[in-house]
Amino acid sequence: MKTFVTVLFFSIFFVSCSSVKVLTDFDSSANFSQYKSFAFSKNQIKKIEISDLDKKRILSSIEKQMQMKGYTVSNNPDLIINVNTKSREDVYINRYNDYPYYGWYPYGMSTTYRPSSRIIGLLYIDVIDAKTGSLLWQGNGSGTLSSNRATRDELINNFVSKLLESYPELVLQ
Repeated sequence: MKTFVTVLFFSIFFVSCSSVKVLTDFDSSANFSQYKSFAFSKNQIKKIEISDLDKKRILSSIEKQMQMKGYTVSNNPDLIINVNTKSREDVYINRYNDYPYYGWYPYGMSTTYRPSSRIIGLLYIDVIDAKTGSLLWQGNGSGTLSSNRATRDELINNFVSKLLESYPELVLQ
């Protein structure tokens, strides 16, 4: 029974983590070891058209992930982080065939179509050199959004950690 619960836990964990699709790119000529601090682009943050609660969740999650990688928040940063979000609704049409049988011969065969939809959230993170203004790293992720507050905190945290997973850690010299 204990192994069943362990397998079930890890199955759910891996399925929930795989729901976020991530794409990242970076400037291969950039020397990431010279950057030590970051700040958010206030102008870009104001333009994000999401709730203030979700905005706060995203920014605090990015800040936490960057600090875990060794970077510090600064008023005179080496890096500027831009954040942008979008959402889209994916609509699916499911087809069901109804074959009620009465004896040996099927009567009243019919096909039913049922639409369903889900909201896909898109998160874009750009890391820019504060001095030159050049784009150093870019990540975008997409995944299903949830309206449940408890899972929304976890979902956004998972989203951001998956996105910043490939961002280089600060190497102290």
